[in-house]
Amino acid sequence: MIPFEFSRATDAADALRQGAMAGTAYLGGGTNLVDLMRETIARPNRLVDVTGLSRAIEETPDGGLLIGAAVRNTALAEHRQVRTRYPMLSRAILAGASAQIRNMATVGGNLLQRTRCTYFYDSAGSRCNKREPGSGCDARGGFNRIHAVLGGSEACVATHPSDMCVALAALDATVHVEGPAGKRAIAFGDFHRLPGDQPDRDTTLAPGELVTAIALPPLSFGANSTYRKVRDRASYAFALVSVAAALDLDGDRVRDVRIAFGGVAHTPWRAMKAEAALRGGPATRQAFLDAAAAEFVEARPLRDNAFKPALVGRTLAAVLDALVRGDMA
Repeated sequence: MIPFEFSRATDAADALRQGAMAGTAYLGGGTNLVDLMRETIARPNRLVDVTGLSRAIEETPDGGLLIGAAVRNTALAEHRQVRTRYPMLSRAILAGASAQIRNMATVGGNLLQRTRCTYFYDSAGSRCNKREPGSGCDARGGFNRIHAVLGGSEACVATHPSDMCVALAALDATVHVEGPAGKRAIAFGDFHRLPGDQPDRDTTLAPGELVTAIALPPLSFGANSTYRKVRDRASYAFALVSVAAALDLDGDRVRDVRIAFGGVAHTPWRAMKAEAALRGGPATRQAFLDAAAAEFVEARPLRDNAFKPALVGRTLAAVLDALVRGDMA
């Protein structure tokens, strides 16, 4: 590992002061960043530990929740209001990693995970524009079973690895950040970037900016929500595809719905086309399958992952069928 300096921030202002130094990275639980440093993919000169920042989960005046960026994943998944009002979020976190990792990982750090693309991690033998801009993308012509079918580019077809972020996308979360220019709030759908010709930039954060909290708005039908992850093995593994969904019914018709997909794009993918196709229509399995198909009209599968649109469709149908029955198990 390359030598680096280490310090702890006493508060957000102190973190920002230290974060302004060139080559500095903020350290949460370290469950991804430390791995990247071991592989010499990330090479910060200085780490600023921000785990001493807010670990509070508080109700907001409008009935939503404000979650401090240093809240541990386990604490968020087990929080009573999260489990009862936003069960998709709790289930997504519990699907995301081993208990030991959840006990260490922070909410803010979870947002900033980098892709698990094999070629990104193979710094010794593979070309990767995300790791080394301009070098090429070996995933496009290589083994690309886990890669993106939506929103990819010639420069990158990596997928976002987080389960928690898929639920946050469906819930219309807001990310609160502080930086040299002050405080700002970023809609969750604007926080992560599609790769375009700059796949090395994962988010819209400016240099030195620090995630301080995530806000969840109230959702009247959030209790009727769930998360389902399809993976190669039942134990700790990243999603081939995943679905976060909340459903509001008016008799046998869909009054409102929230849907996001994981494992299909460089970002947690909010399924706006699928939602629009379902609102006001029948709550039937065929309608659910048709809605998923509408979302993937512009999909660009690669050689090894053409199965993903159909797999997402079947998963979405199964999830929404369960929500119609009130069975979130």
